[in-house]
Amino acid sequence: MTMPIAERGTAALRDHLAAELARTRARSVALTDAIDDGELVCQHSRIMSPLVWDFAHIGNQEELWLVRDVGGRDPVRADIDQLYDAFKHPRPDRPALPLLDPAETRRYLREVRGKVLDVLDRAPLEGRRLVEHGFAFGMIVQHEQQHDETMLATHQLRTGPAALYAPAPQPERSLNLPDEVLIPAGEFTMGTSTEPWALDNERPAHRATTSAYWLDTTPVTNLEYQRFLAEGGYDNPRWWSEPGWAHRCDAGLVAPQFWYLDNGSWWRNRFGVIEPVAPDEPLVHVSFFEAQAYAAWAGKRLPTEVEWEKAARFDPATGRSRRFPWGDEDPTPAHANLGQRHLQPAPVGSYPAGASPLGVHQLIGDVWEWTSSGLSGYPGFAPFPYREYSEVFFGGDYRMLRGGSFGTDAAVCRGTFRNWDHPVRRQIFAGFRCARNAD
Repeated sequence: MTMPIAERGTAALRDHLAAELARTRARSVALTDAIDDGELVCQHSRIMSPLVWDFAHIGNQEELWLVRDVGGRDPVRADIDQLYDAFKHPRPDRPALPLLDPAETRRYLREVRGKVLDVLDRAPLEGRRLVEHGFAFGMIVQHEQQHDETMLATHQLRTGPAALYAPAPQPERSLNLPDEVLIPAGEFTMGTSTEPWALDNERPAHRATTSAYWLDTTPVTNLEYQRFLAEGGYDNPRWWSEPGWAHRCDAGLVAPQFWYLDNGSWWRNRFGVIEPVAPDEPLVHVSFFEAQAYAAWAGKRLPTEVEWEKAARFDPATGRSRRFPWGDEDPTPAHANLGQRHLQPAPVGSYPAGASPLGVHQLIGDVWEWTSSGLSGYPGFAPFPYREYSEVFFGGDYRMLRGGSFGTDAAVCRGTFRNWDHPVRRQIFAGFRCARNAD
Protein backbone atom coordinates (compact mmCIF):
# COMPACT_ATOMS: atom_id res chain seq x y z
CA MET A 1 0.00 0.00 0.00
CA THR A 2 1.27 3.51 -0.80
CA MET A 3 2.32 5.41 2.31
CA PRO A 4 -0.12 8.26 3.08
CA ILE A 5 1.29 11.71 2.37
CA ALA A 6 0.81 12.82 5.98
CA GLU A 7 3.02 9.95 7.21
CA ARG A 8 6.01 10.54 4.92
CA GLY A 9 9.26 11.93 6.25
CA THR A 10 10.62 15.08 4.65
CA ALA A 11 13.01 13.32 2.27
CA ALA A 12 10.38 10.79 1.18
CA LEU A 13 7.85 13.59 0.70
CA ARG A 14 10.26 15.57 -1.50
CA ASP A 15 10.89 12.47 -3.61
CA HIS A 16 7.15 11.86 -3.93
CA LEU A 17 6.49 15.46 -4.96
CA ALA A 18 9.26 15.38 -7.57
CA ALA A 19 7.87 12.13 -8.99
CA GLU A 20 4.32 13.52 -9.16
CA LEU A 21 5.50 16.69 -10.87
CA ALA A 22 7.46 14.65 -13.44
CA ARG A 23 4.64 12.15 -14.04
CA THR A 24 2.14 14.94 -14.55
CA ARG A 25 4.40 16.91 -16.90
CA ALA A 26 4.93 13.79 -19.02
CA ARG A 27 1.18 13.67 -19.61
CA SER A 28 1.03 17.37 -20.55
CA VAL A 29 3.89 16.94 -22.99
CA ALA A 30 2.30 13.86 -24.58
CA LEU A 31 -0.98 15.73 -25.10
CA THR A 32 0.76 18.67 -26.79
CA ASP A 33 3.38 16.71 -28.74
CA ALA A 34 0.64 14.57 -30.31
CA ILE A 35 -0.28 17.30 -32.80
CA ASP A 36 1.59 19.88 -34.84
CA ASP A 37 2.13 23.52 -33.92
CA GLY A 38 -0.68 24.69 -36.18
CA GLU A 39 -3.18 22.64 -34.20
CA LEU A 40 -1.70 23.78 -30.90
CA VAL A 41 -2.30 27.45 -31.64
CA CYS A 42 -5.73 27.21 -33.26
CA GLN A 43 -9.01 27.12 -31.36
CA HIS A 44 -10.88 23.86 -31.88
CA SER A 45 -14.02 25.14 -30.13
CA ARG A 46 -15.05 28.57 -28.84
CA ILE A 47 -15.78 27.05 -25.45
CA MET A 48 -12.17 25.82 -25.16
CA SER A 49 -8.78 27.55 -25.15
CA PRO A 50 -6.13 26.88 -27.74
CA LEU A 51 -4.03 24.03 -26.40
CA VAL A 52 -0.96 26.25 -26.33
CA TRP A 53 -2.78 28.59 -23.91
CA ASP A 54 -3.52 25.73 -21.50
CA PHE A 55 0.08 24.55 -21.72
CA ALA A 56 1.60 27.96 -20.92
CA HIS A 57 -1.04 28.63 -18.24
CA ILE A 58 0.12 25.44 -16.48
CA GLY A 59 3.65 26.84 -16.37
CA ASN A 60 2.52 30.29 -15.28
CA GLN A 61 0.56 28.93 -12.31
CA GLU A 62 3.57 26.83 -11.36
CA GLU A 63 5.76 29.92 -11.50
CA LEU A 64 3.36 32.07 -9.47
CA TRP A 65 2.88 29.59 -6.63
CA LEU A 66 6.07 27.58 -6.44
CA VAL A 67 8.82 29.84 -7.81
CA ARG A 68 7.61 33.20 -6.52
CA ASP A 69 5.48 32.36 -3.46
CA VAL A 70 6.97 29.21 -1.95
CA GLY A 71 10.48 29.85 -3.24
CA GLY A 72 10.56 33.62 -2.88
CA ARG A 73 12.44 33.83 -6.20
CA ASP A 74 12.40 36.54 -8.84
CA PRO A 75 9.81 36.18 -11.63
CA VAL A 76 10.70 34.19 -14.72
CA ARG A 77 8.24 35.99 -17.01
CA ALA A 78 6.19 38.59 -15.10
CA ASP A 79 5.31 40.14 -18.46
CA ILE A 80 2.98 37.25 -19.37
CA ASP A 81 1.00 36.98 -16.14
CA GLN A 82 -2.03 38.83 -17.47
CA LEU A 83 -2.10 36.76 -20.70
CA TYR A 84 -2.60 33.55 -18.75
CA ASP A 85 -4.97 34.88 -16.12
CA ALA A 86 -8.16 32.87 -16.73
CA PHE A 87 -10.33 35.57 -15.18
CA LYS A 88 -9.06 38.38 -17.41
CA HIS A 89 -9.63 36.75 -20.79
CA PRO A 90 -12.67 34.62 -21.68
CA ARG A 91 -11.89 31.51 -23.72
CA PRO A 92 -13.30 32.85 -27.02
CA ASP A 93 -10.88 35.81 -26.83
CA ARG A 94 -7.68 33.90 -26.10
CA PRO A 95 -6.61 33.09 -29.69
CA ALA A 96 -6.25 36.82 -30.40
CA LEU A 97 -3.83 37.38 -27.50
CA PRO A 98 -0.06 37.68 -28.11
CA LEU A 99 0.52 34.21 -26.65
CA LEU A 100 3.85 32.44 -26.45
CA ASP A 101 4.28 30.22 -29.48
CA PRO A 102 4.77 26.47 -28.94
CA ALA A 103 8.57 26.63 -28.90
CA GLU A 104 8.58 29.58 -26.48
CA THR A 105 6.03 27.81 -24.30
CA ARG A 106 8.14 24.67 -24.05
CA ARG A 107 11.25 26.69 -23.15
CA TYR A 108 9.28 28.62 -20.54
CA LEU A 109 7.94 25.47 -18.91
CA ARG A 110 11.41 23.90 -18.81
CA GLU A 111 12.89 26.99 -17.17
CA VAL A 112 10.11 27.19 -14.60
CA ARG A 113 10.37 23.49 -13.79
CA GLY A 114 14.12 23.75 -13.25
CA LYS A 115 13.59 26.51 -10.69
CA VAL A 116 10.72 24.58 -9.06
CA LEU A 117 12.89 21.52 -8.51
CA ASP A 118 15.51 23.74 -6.88
CA VAL A 119 12.82 25.22 -4.63
CA LEU A 120 11.62 21.71 -3.79
CA ASP A 121 15.14 20.74 -2.71
CA ARG A 122 15.57 23.76 -0.45
CA ALA A 123 12.21 25.10 0.75
CA PRO A 124 10.93 24.08 4.21
CA LEU A 125 7.81 21.91 4.11
CA GLU A 126 6.53 22.97 7.50
CA GLY A 127 5.72 26.08 9.48
CA ARG A 128 3.29 27.49 6.94
CA ARG A 129 -0.06 26.05 5.92
CA LEU A 130 0.67 26.50 2.21
CA VAL A 131 3.60 24.06 2.37
CA GLU A 132 2.50 21.59 5.06
CA HIS A 133 2.62 18.06 3.62
CA GLY A 134 3.72 19.63 0.33
CA PHE A 135 0.28 21.19 -0.22
CA ALA A 136 1.39 23.90 -2.67
CA PHE A 137 3.19 21.32 -4.83
CA GLY A 138 0.18 19.00 -4.63
CA MET A 139 -2.11 21.87 -5.59
CA ILE A 140 0.02 22.50 -8.69
CA VAL A 141 0.03 18.80 -9.60
CA GLN A 142 -3.76 18.79 -9.35
CA HIS A 143 -4.06 22.03 -11.32
CA GLU A 144 -1.93 20.64 -14.15
CA GLN A 145 -3.83 17.35 -14.19
CA GLN A 146 -7.14 19.23 -14.36
CA HIS A 147 -5.86 21.14 -17.38
CA ASP A 148 -4.62 17.89 -18.88
CA GLU A 149 -8.18 16.58 -18.74
CA THR A 150 -9.35 19.84 -20.30
CA MET A 151 -6.77 19.40 -23.06
CA LEU A 152 -7.98 15.82 -23.53
CA ALA A 153 -11.50 17.19 -24.01
CA THR A 154 -10.11 19.63 -26.58
CA HIS A 155 -8.58 16.67 -28.44
CA GLN A 156 -12.06 15.13 -28.56
CA LEU A 157 -13.33 18.33 -30.22
CA ARG A 158 -10.63 18.27 -32.91
CA THR A 159 -11.55 17.38 -36.47
CA GLY A 160 -9.40 15.12 -38.57
CA PRO A 161 -7.64 11.82 -37.96
CA ALA A 162 -6.91 10.39 -34.54
CA ALA A 163 -3.85 11.75 -32.73
CA LEU A 164 -4.15 9.89 -29.42
CA TYR A 165 -4.07 6.15 -28.87
CA ALA A 166 -4.70 3.87 -25.91
CA PRO A 167 -5.86 0.28 -25.49
CA ALA A 168 -9.50 -0.47 -24.78
CA PRO A 169 -10.18 -1.33 -21.13
CA GLN A 170 -10.45 -5.03 -20.37
CA PRO A 171 -10.88 -5.18 -16.61
CA GLU A 172 -12.47 -7.82 -14.43
CA ARG A 173 -16.24 -7.45 -14.63
CA SER A 174 -19.28 -8.43 -12.57
CA LEU A 175 -22.35 -9.45 -14.53
CA ASN A 176 -26.00 -9.76 -13.46
CA LEU A 177 -25.76 -6.96 -10.92
CA PRO A 178 -28.98 -5.62 -9.39
CA ASP A 179 -30.35 -2.52 -11.06
CA GLU A 180 -30.36 -0.50 -7.84
CA VAL A 181 -28.87 -0.46 -4.36
CA LEU A 182 -30.70 0.75 -1.24
CA ILE A 183 -28.79 3.42 0.65
CA PRO A 184 -30.04 3.62 4.26
CA ALA A 185 -31.25 6.76 5.96
CA GLY A 186 -29.05 8.50 8.50
CA GLU A 187 -26.00 10.64 9.08
CA PHE A 188 -22.50 10.33 7.70
CA THR A 189 -19.35 12.44 7.56
CA MET A 190 -19.15 14.46 4.34
CA GLY A 191 -16.06 16.35 3.20
CA THR A 192 -12.68 16.18 4.90
CA SER A 193 -10.52 17.99 7.41
CA THR A 194 -7.60 15.56 7.18
CA GLU A 195 -6.87 14.86 3.48
CA PRO A 196 -3.53 16.70 3.02
CA TRP A 197 -4.09 17.82 -0.58
CA ALA A 198 -7.84 18.39 -0.40
CA LEU A 199 -8.91 21.73 -1.88
CA ASP A 200 -10.90 24.35 -0.03
CA ASN A 201 -14.33 23.35 -1.33
CA GLU A 202 -13.86 19.81 0.05
CA ARG A 203 -13.44 21.21 3.56
CA PRO A 204 -14.32 21.02 6.38
CA ALA A 205 -15.65 17.59 7.35
CA HIS A 206 -19.20 17.89 8.63
CA ARG A 207 -22.19 15.71 9.38
CA ALA A 208 -24.80 15.35 6.63
CA THR A 209 -28.08 13.45 6.63
CA THR A 210 -30.13 11.67 3.98
CA SER A 211 -33.40 9.82 3.88
CA ALA A 212 -33.27 6.29 2.49
CA TYR A 213 -32.98 6.18 -1.31
CA TRP A 214 -32.32 3.81 -4.16
CA LEU A 215 -29.30 4.48 -6.38
CA ASP A 216 -28.47 2.87 -9.70
CA THR A 217 -25.78 0.23 -9.21
CA THR A 218 -23.90 1.44 -12.29
CA PRO A 219 -24.00 4.56 -14.49
CA VAL A 220 -26.65 4.76 -17.20
CA THR A 221 -25.45 2.94 -20.32
CA ASN A 222 -25.51 3.89 -23.98
CA LEU A 223 -28.10 1.18 -24.65
CA GLU A 224 -30.40 2.47 -21.90
CA TYR A 225 -30.12 5.99 -23.26
CA GLN A 226 -30.91 4.77 -26.78
CA ARG A 227 -34.30 3.62 -25.48
CA PHE A 228 -34.95 7.19 -24.35
CA LEU A 229 -34.01 8.35 -27.85
CA ALA A 230 -36.17 5.70 -29.53
CA GLU A 231 -39.21 6.76 -27.48
CA GLY A 232 -38.85 10.37 -28.63
CA GLY A 233 -37.28 11.68 -25.46
CA TYR A 234 -35.77 14.68 -27.23
CA ASP A 235 -39.14 15.60 -28.76
CA ASN A 236 -41.31 15.55 -25.64
CA PRO A 237 -41.11 18.60 -23.34
CA ARG A 238 -42.81 16.53 -20.62
CA TRP A 239 -39.44 15.12 -19.53
CA TRP A 240 -37.47 18.34 -19.60
CA SER A 241 -37.23 21.21 -17.16
CA GLU A 242 -38.27 24.57 -18.55
CA PRO A 243 -34.66 25.82 -18.98
CA GLY A 244 -33.62 22.38 -20.21
CA TRP A 245 -36.28 22.32 -22.92
CA ALA A 246 -35.44 25.89 -23.97
CA HIS A 247 -31.79 24.91 -24.33
CA ARG A 248 -32.63 21.69 -26.17
CA CYS A 249 -34.62 23.71 -28.71
CA ASP A 250 -32.15 26.60 -29.03
CA ALA A 251 -29.14 24.28 -29.41
CA GLY A 252 -30.97 21.78 -31.62
CA LEU A 253 -29.99 18.82 -29.44
CA VAL A 254 -31.07 15.45 -30.85
CA ALA A 255 -28.60 13.00 -29.21
CA PRO A 256 -25.44 12.98 -27.06
CA GLN A 257 -22.56 15.00 -28.45
CA PHE A 258 -20.45 13.15 -31.03
CA TRP A 259 -23.26 10.65 -31.83
CA TYR A 260 -24.97 10.32 -35.19
CA LEU A 261 -27.55 7.96 -36.69
CA ASP A 262 -26.70 6.01 -39.84
CA ASN A 263 -29.11 3.46 -41.36
CA GLY A 264 -30.86 2.98 -38.04
CA SER A 265 -27.67 2.46 -35.99
CA TRP A 266 -25.93 4.87 -33.64
CA TRP A 267 -22.29 5.75 -34.30
CA ARG A 268 -19.86 8.05 -32.53
CA ASN A 269 -16.67 9.97 -33.14
CA ARG A 270 -14.25 9.10 -30.32
CA PHE A 271 -11.00 11.05 -30.58
CA GLY A 272 -11.11 10.88 -34.37
CA VAL A 273 -12.16 7.21 -34.55
CA ILE A 274 -15.61 6.55 -36.06
CA GLU A 275 -17.15 3.48 -34.43
CA PRO A 276 -20.48 1.99 -33.37
CA VAL A 277 -21.74 3.20 -30.00
CA ALA A 278 -20.83 0.51 -27.46
CA PRO A 279 -24.09 -0.58 -25.80
CA ASP A 280 -22.71 -1.59 -22.39
CA GLU A 281 -20.46 1.41 -21.76
CA PRO A 282 -21.52 4.25 -19.46
CA LEU A 283 -23.03 7.10 -21.44
CA VAL A 284 -20.75 10.10 -21.86
CA HIS A 285 -20.96 13.61 -23.36
CA VAL A 286 -24.41 14.58 -22.15
CA SER A 287 -25.37 17.80 -20.41
CA PHE A 288 -27.05 18.13 -17.03
CA PHE A 289 -30.29 18.96 -18.83
CA GLU A 290 -30.14 15.73 -20.86
CA ALA A 291 -29.36 13.70 -17.75
CA GLN A 292 -32.25 15.33 -15.90
CA ALA A 293 -34.66 14.60 -18.77
CA TYR A 294 -33.64 10.94 -18.98
CA ALA A 295 -34.10 10.52 -15.21
CA ALA A 296 -37.60 11.98 -15.41
CA TRP A 297 -38.46 9.68 -18.34
CA ALA A 298 -37.20 6.69 -16.31
CA GLY A 299 -39.41 7.67 -13.35
CA LYS A 300 -36.41 8.64 -11.26
CA ARG A 301 -34.25 11.70 -10.55
CA LEU A 302 -30.61 12.65 -10.33
CA PRO A 303 -28.99 12.12 -6.93
CA THR A 304 -28.03 15.07 -4.81
CA GLU A 305 -24.36 15.65 -4.16
CA VAL A 306 -24.86 14.52 -0.56
CA GLU A 307 -26.48 11.27 -1.75
CA TRP A 308 -23.65 10.65 -4.20
CA GLU A 309 -20.94 11.09 -1.57
CA LYS A 310 -22.76 8.94 0.97
CA ALA A 311 -22.99 6.09 -1.54
CA ALA A 312 -19.30 6.52 -2.39
CA ARG A 313 -17.85 6.80 1.13
CA PHE A 314 -20.16 5.53 3.87
CA ASP A 315 -19.31 2.16 5.41
CA PRO A 316 -22.36 0.86 7.32
CA ALA A 317 -20.26 -1.73 9.18
CA THR A 318 -18.09 0.89 10.86
CA GLY A 319 -20.14 4.07 10.45
CA ARG A 320 -17.12 5.92 9.07
CA SER A 321 -16.50 7.58 5.73
CA ARG A 322 -13.73 6.14 3.57
CA ARG A 323 -11.44 8.06 1.24
CA PHE A 324 -12.70 5.95 -1.68
CA PRO A 325 -15.54 3.45 -2.13
CA TRP A 326 -13.15 0.51 -1.66
CA GLY A 327 -11.29 1.89 1.34
CA ASP A 328 -8.51 4.34 2.17
CA GLU A 329 -5.79 3.11 -0.17
CA ASP A 330 -4.96 5.04 -3.33
CA PRO A 331 -6.54 3.83 -6.59
CA THR A 332 -4.91 1.05 -8.60
CA PRO A 333 -5.85 -0.18 -12.10
CA ALA A 334 -7.97 -2.85 -10.38
CA HIS A 335 -10.11 -0.22 -8.66
CA ALA A 336 -11.05 2.28 -11.35
CA ASN A 337 -10.58 3.57 -14.90
CA LEU A 338 -8.51 6.70 -14.30
CA GLY A 339 -5.48 8.54 -15.63
CA GLN A 340 -6.06 8.35 -19.40
CA ARG A 341 -4.90 4.72 -19.45
CA HIS A 342 -7.84 4.28 -21.82
CA LEU A 343 -9.73 6.72 -24.01
CA GLN A 344 -13.22 5.47 -23.16
CA PRO A 345 -15.26 4.22 -20.23
CA ALA A 346 -15.10 0.55 -19.29
CA PRO A 347 -18.29 -1.56 -19.60
CA VAL A 348 -20.66 -1.33 -16.64
CA GLY A 349 -19.89 -3.84 -13.92
CA SER A 350 -16.15 -3.41 -14.39
CA TYR A 351 -13.72 -3.04 -11.49
CA PRO A 352 -15.62 -5.02 -8.83
CA ALA A 353 -12.69 -4.39 -6.48
CA GLY A 354 -13.67 -0.71 -6.56
CA ALA A 355 -17.28 -1.19 -5.45
CA SER A 356 -18.56 0.49 -2.30
CA PRO A 357 -19.52 -1.48 0.84
CA LEU A 358 -23.17 -1.07 -0.14
CA GLY A 359 -22.51 -2.57 -3.58
CA VAL A 360 -22.49 0.52 -5.82
CA HIS A 361 -20.07 0.16 -8.75
CA GLN A 362 -17.91 2.56 -10.76
CA LEU A 363 -18.42 5.59 -8.57
CA ILE A 364 -14.80 6.55 -9.24
CA GLY A 365 -13.49 6.91 -12.80
CA ASP A 366 -15.08 6.12 -16.18
CA VAL A 367 -17.44 9.15 -16.32
CA TRP A 368 -18.07 12.22 -14.21
CA GLU A 369 -21.58 11.97 -12.78
CA TRP A 370 -24.01 14.88 -12.83
CA THR A 371 -25.85 15.53 -9.57
CA SER A 372 -28.84 17.78 -8.96
CA SER A 373 -26.95 20.07 -6.56
CA GLY A 374 -25.58 23.53 -7.16
CA LEU A 375 -22.17 24.77 -6.01
CA SER A 376 -21.83 26.22 -2.52
CA GLY A 377 -19.40 26.02 0.36
CA TYR A 378 -19.75 23.58 3.21
CA PRO A 379 -20.61 24.86 6.71
CA GLY A 380 -17.46 26.54 7.95
CA PHE A 381 -15.98 26.96 4.46
CA ALA A 382 -12.94 29.23 4.26
CA PRO A 383 -11.18 30.07 0.97
CA PHE A 384 -7.62 28.81 0.73
CA PRO A 385 -5.19 29.69 -0.68
CA TYR A 386 -7.15 32.01 -3.00
CA ARG A 387 -10.81 32.93 -3.49
CA GLU A 388 -10.75 32.29 -7.22
CA TYR A 389 -10.42 28.52 -6.86
CA SER A 390 -13.97 28.03 -5.52
CA GLU A 391 -15.67 30.91 -3.79
CA VAL A 392 -16.09 33.18 -6.79
CA PHE A 393 -18.17 30.45 -8.48
CA PHE A 394 -20.66 29.99 -5.62
CA GLY A 395 -24.26 30.78 -6.47
CA GLY A 396 -24.11 30.53 -10.26
CA ASP A 397 -26.00 28.09 -12.45
CA TYR A 398 -23.35 25.40 -11.99
CA ARG A 399 -24.21 21.79 -11.25
CA MET A 400 -21.95 19.47 -9.31
CA LEU A 401 -20.14 16.55 -10.92
CA ARG A 402 -18.57 13.79 -8.88
CA GLY A 403 -16.35 10.75 -9.24
CA GLY A 404 -13.94 11.56 -12.07
CA SER A 405 -13.65 10.05 -15.54
CA PHE A 406 -11.29 7.93 -17.59
CA GLY A 407 -9.43 11.20 -18.24
CA THR A 408 -9.11 12.20 -14.58
CA ASP A 409 -5.86 11.49 -12.79
CA ALA A 410 -5.83 9.74 -9.43
CA ALA A 411 -4.21 12.83 -7.87
CA VAL A 412 -7.42 14.74 -8.64
CA CYS A 413 -9.90 12.03 -7.76
CA ARG A 414 -11.04 11.03 -4.28
CA GLY A 415 -14.37 10.51 -2.61
CA THR A 416 -14.50 14.14 -1.47
CA PHE A 417 -13.36 15.81 -4.72
CA ARG A 418 -15.90 18.26 -6.17
CA ASN A 419 -16.17 19.38 -9.78
CA TRP A 420 -18.73 21.70 -11.35
CA ASP A 421 -19.79 23.05 -14.72
CA HIS A 422 -22.60 24.85 -16.47
CA PRO A 423 -25.66 22.64 -17.06
CA VAL A 424 -25.35 22.99 -20.86
CA ARG A 425 -21.81 21.60 -21.07
CA ARG A 426 -21.33 18.36 -23.04
CA GLN A 427 -17.68 18.31 -24.09
CA ILE A 428 -16.67 17.10 -20.62
CA PHE A 429 -16.52 13.36 -19.97
CA ALA A 430 -19.79 13.34 -18.06
CA GLY A 431 -22.57 10.82 -17.67
CA PHE A 432 -24.83 10.06 -14.71
CA ARG A 433 -26.72 7.53 -12.66
CA CYS A 434 -30.25 7.87 -11.32
CA ALA A 435 -31.77 7.81 -7.85
CA ARG A 436 -35.26 7.52 -6.40
CA ASN A 437 -36.80 7.88 -2.98
CA ALA A 438 -37.20 4.70 -0.95
CA ASP A 439 -40.56 5.68 0.55
